[in-house]
This record gives sequence, C-alpha cells and structure tokens, in this order.
Amino acid sequence: MVLKKIRRRVERIITKPFKKPPRKPSIKPPSPPQSPTPEPPTAIMIRRPTHPFTFPEAQSNVLPDPSTFFSPNLLTSPLPTNSFFQNFVLKKGDQAEYIHPYLIKSSPSSLSISYPSLFTSAPFTYQIFNADLTISAIDNHDPKQAHVISSFNDLSVTLDLPNLRFYLVRGCPFLTCQVLHEVALSISTIHAILDFTQNSSKTRYKFNLNNGQTWVLYSSSSIDLTHEMSTITSLPFSGIIRIALVPNSDTKLEQVLDEYSSCYPVSGDAVFGAPYCVEYKWDKKGWGNLLMLANPLHLRLLDQTSSMILDEFRYNSIDGELVGVIGDSWVLNTDPVSVTWHSIKGIKAESYPEIVKALVKDVEGLDSTSISTTSSYFYGKLVARAARLALIAEEIGHLDVMPKIQKYLKDTIEPWLDGTFSGNGFVYDKSWGGIITKQGSQDSGADFGFGIYNDHHYHIGYFLYGIAVLAKLDPIWGRKYKPQAYSLMADFMTLGRGPNKKYTRLRCFDLWKLHSWAGGLTEFADGRNQESTSEAVNAYYSAALMGLAYGDTHLVAIGSLILAMEIHAAQTWWHVKEDDVLYPKDFTSQNRVVGVLWANKRDSGLWFAPADWKECRLEIQVIPLLPITEVLFSDVEFVKQLVTWTMPALGREGVGEGWKGFVYALEGVYDKDVALEKIRSLKGHDDGNSLSNLLWWIHSRDEGDHQGYEGGFKHSWFGHYCH
Repeated sequence: MVLKKIRRRVERIITKPFKKPPRKPSIKPPSPPQSPTPEPPTAIMIRRPTHPFTFPEAQSNVLPDPSTFFSPNLLTSPLPTNSFFQNFVLKKGDQAEYIHPYLIKSSPSSLSISYPSLFTSAPFTYQIFNADLTISAIDNHDPKQAHVISSFNDLSVTLDLPNLRFYLVRGCPFLTCQVLHEVALSISTIHAILDFTQNSSKTRYKFNLNNGQTWVLYSSSSIDLTHEMSTITSLPFSGIIRIALVPNSDTKLEQVLDEYSSCYPVSGDAVFGAPYCVEYKWDKKGWGNLLMLANPLHLRLLDQTSSMILDEFRYNSIDGELVGVIGDSWVLNTDPVSVTWHSIKGIKAESYPEIVKALVKDVEGLDSTSISTTSSYFYGKLVARAARLALIAEEIGHLDVMPKIQKYLKDTIEPWLDGTFSGNGFVYDKSWGGIITKQGSQDSGADFGFGIYNDHHYHIGYFLYGIAVLAKLDPIWGRKYKPQAYSLMADFMTLGRGPNKKYTRLRCFDLWKLHSWAGGLTEFADGRNQESTSEAVNAYYSAALMGLAYGDTHLVAIGSLILAMEIHAAQTWWHVKEDDVLYPKDFTSQNRVVGVLWANKRDSGLWFAPADWKECRLEIQVIPLLPITEVLFSDVEFVKQLVTWTMPALGREGVGEGWKGFVYALEGVYDKDVALEKIRSLKGHDDGNSLSNLLWWIHSRDEGDHQGYEGGFKHSWFGHYCH
C-alpha cells in the first residue's frame, strides 16, 4: 500500500503541474453581512446529537479482521483506526509502539520494553528499539495465542498475555504489570546484569546493566527474585509489579521513583469540560500521589494550580524531554480560536477590482461535467476550491457569480451524499465502524488508502468545507442534507463511544500528543504518521464552520478546541525554528519544517517527494490557504526563515507553478508587495487553489502584520478577535 501511495503521488507530480496531497481554501468577515460566531457554551457536553443517517453498508475485501487481537466485548463497538497502539492489532501485532517514555513490543508470550536511544542525522532522526527487558510468565508459552487488547481509553491501553495484564498508560515512568495468577516470572535482557540488590522486604530490587542503565522493580508484596548474567527469575507470585528506568542513573531521581511507586494508573481519559480546555483524568490504584510525565506541549498548556511539576525529573524523548508532573488530573488550557467565514482583517476597497477580475475568470471555468477524477481526495479539493470562491465573492460583495458557484457545489456534492456518484462514493464499514469509499473497499491503495482508514480527516475535511459554505448560502439545501453532512463529520469527530455509536471516538486525533495521525490500518515500524498538518487544521476548521452554518454551538466549540490544539502541535513538532533545541542540532540546522512526522521518527522526506524538494514540504504544510492559515503561521520570524530556506528550491528545473504559489503566499506575510508581483506572474495554480484565493490572501495582508507576531499565535489573531 505504501509503495502504491508513493507511486501514485509521484505520477501525479509528473503528469500535472501541481497535484499534491490535501490542502484547501479559506474564509473571513468584513463586507456582506454574516452570521456572528456563536459563543462557546459554558460547558462542552460530551453527548452528541443522534443523527440516524448512515451511508449504505459495504463489505470490504481489504480490511484486516479486528477479532484477532480485540477481546470479544470490544467488538460490538466501533474500533480505533489511527490509535497510538494500532501496531498491536495489525498483522502479527509484534511491531513496537511508543508508550512514552518506553517503546513496547509484544509477542504471544512476552512483552519487551526499551528505553530508546536516538539516532540522528540531517535527513531524519528516529528512536532505536533494544529489548532492554523482556517479561514473561514461565511455562505459559502458547504459540497459537496472540496477546489481547482487553480495554483502551484516550491515554491508555490494557494488553493481556497468559497470566499477565499490562496497564500501558501514556506518560507513565513505570511499566505496570498485574500477575493474575500465581506463576513464576522471567525477566531477561539483551545486556549483562552487573549488580543486583534488594531491600529487606523483597519488594524493591535494583539492577544495573552494562549499557549504563539502572532499573528498579517494585512489587505489591514480597517476591523472591534470583538472577544470572542476563536473566532474572522468580518463585510463583501474584500481584502488581512495577518497573522503571532511573533517568541518568541519578540517586535523587531514584528517590522520586521510590516515593511514587505505590500509586499506579490503570487507565486514563481526556474529558471535555470548559471551553478551550481538556482535562486528563486517570483511574488509579494503590496509595499516594500519582507521578506522570508531560511532553513539551503539555507543559505549555498545563494549568499548574492543580498539578506540581518536578522540573529535574526528566526522560529523553524524540518529542522533547518528558518532565515529571504530580497530580491525579491535569487541566490543559489552549488559546481560543475565533472561527470566521472571511479574512481576519478585511480587504481594502481599492483591491477589489483585481480580485473581481480573477474571480470572474475562475468562476467561468467551473464545470462539474468536466471533472475527470473519481478520487475522494482530489474531488474534495475541487469542491472546497469552489466554496472558497463563493466566500471571496461574498466578502468583496461581488455576488453576480454566486448562482453559478452554488450550482457547481450542488452538482458536485449531492452525488456523494445521495449515493449517485458514478465510479465511487461513501459507504459504511461495519467491521471497524466507519466510512470508507467504494473504490477503497476493493483496493487498499485507492483514494490514498481511504478504504483502510488513511487520511480520513483530510478527504472529509474538504467535503465539509464545501458543505458548510453551501449550507450557509442555501439553508434549505443545508437542512435537506444535514443528516448526511453530520454522518460525514461524525466519522472523525465523534466524542462518545460504545455499542450505540456508529463511529469510533475522534478517529484521527491523538488526545495525548494533541494532534492527528493519518496512517490508518497499516502496520509501520515507526508507528502512526502524519504529513500534512494544514490539512488536519482544515478538517477541524471546516467542522467548526459547519457548526456555524447549522447554528450548532457544540460543534463550533469542539471543532475550535481541537483546531487550536492541532495548531499548537504543528508549531511545536512540525515547525523547526533556527534556534529550536527540541530536535538534535544536525537535524534542526538543515530543516525548517518536518516532512513526515511519525510516532517514533522525524523525516525530512515526503510520501511523494524527496527531502530536497523543499517547496513541496512547505506547500504540504500550508494548503489549503484559509483565514486559519494566518494563525497556523502567526510567527512571522519563523515564516521568514521558512521562506528563505525554501526559495533556492524554486530554481530547480520542473518546479510547478502551483508549488510556487504557496511559497509566495507565505512571503506575503512579511513582504506583501514583492509577493503580489510574483503571484501575478504565475502561469498555473494547485488544483485546490486559484488566483482569486492567492489575491484574496495577499490583499488581506496588513502592511503592519509583521509588527505584532513575535509572541506566536496567542498575540496575533487570537488577541485581535477574542477580547
């Protein structure tokens, strides 16, 4: 599937001047009247209205059987298809997953834990798995029996082996194992055990390995352990065992582990409460206070009034250092995002004629009968491109073009919603619980893997944008197709869970990393991945816009919250500033933006282009060009660095005009006049973009934009609209 994906994207680049992974248009609020943004409710309810419409069921020929690894009681509910533990339920289930701060691998009879080391170079950086410790129950090997996922939540997964239950909770410095019945245990290592000590009650053991690591084992009751060169064995035992690496083999940090070893989490959930707020709550057992680890983005958003940070208690991670936090729950507050239909600061009237001229020409070119693609991705981009033209027309008050745009939107959207689109369409997969395409149900490479749950938020996000705009312009049409619209949205925006739900909870969004994954039901050694953060931003932005169109304040609030976190995450892990210290120097020095971000890897290359095609890397993190793009790229100093880094690549032979357009658009953030002249000279545009949209963007730049952005997005767009 991966090879097909790469091949198709490369073919697309060769055959068309600017075809590339999802990106799309934008929105704003000056000239014509617009409905105001509803205020978020005082509390975001986790319930979601029931929308009875479901796309027709279809049997997939390419999806894996979920019953291999999920316990039977979980099979009656929709299952995650982009989760942090996805590798545990694909193929043999034996590929590693990164359960911070450890890499975890499972086999039918054992579980291995690694505190990974980091390999780094200019093109990529990744974590290396070594089986530092492997835990199993002696004489319980059954090669026919796979591990079982017995439960999962937003922040945890419970994995069962014969007689052993592992509570894998994200950000827990301890590996916690419940020995369900009295059995002898084996703990082996690929290293040599240099020394091995115990306390008088035999509930704490410390062992040093010849790779420099120090590990501590705690037990809920006395356990008799003996060791050889690379193996530790026990007499029969039942109860709780907790194992932790001592960071940097520091005695003070060892004392922290001792102090908090008696309180252990068995699961964790993210709770949506107040607006722009997520609360982490862990179900814990034992006694005392709970010690967990926070990633750099958590630390930026964490409300410290209810939690205590242990600044010196740190573990290394590819995501930046993980820092100790004491507290049974955390509150994460993000900056508010005001979702609007039109540009943020408006467009001066003297700029209207140039935009109108381009708009008339772009609208003249709209012809639904000439669309040759049946791809849900490319078709969605065309829908969103046209919707963008409608909002530009609305903003500058040139409404003569509106009837043709509305007709085009109806002609292109309705067949996908009512099942009459020839050659493809949306259908419902009951095995995992989600929307797939007809093509995707028969071919895992079709629609960029949409049929195996790849890129769902990208594809559907484009359709939602078009639906939101059309429902705004034609409320009668919007009411007619609201059930289908909400079914599409719910595929990746459902908050609830259980047997009465049609879709899994937040299919793509990772509530611990606070960004989306796009990899779907494909096994990858480096875990889940996401290439295009801007398409992810578009998905949640479009969902919030749909909430505006339908007067659904709940959807506006949830869409805005997830949108804000996705932007924070993109700025934290994808945008690489010159002075950043989050990644190693050799990677940071050569990269201003990550190509593909994996759970366990950072890659400068793309699915469809090599690393030195820097214009592709920039574009895939920008498109579609929208009002929200200004928030995503609110740090003007970084935008300058990014454009300067990218510009030399535009001199390479064969660079498409469409790619150039997005580079010039960002250049317009700080040099409007120069960028405008470059945009006027373009001879082509991305299939999801237009000259109208580029002119709209440039003419909505304020000459003083760069003056107030140094503080990042909190002090630019948010400050302007939220106070």
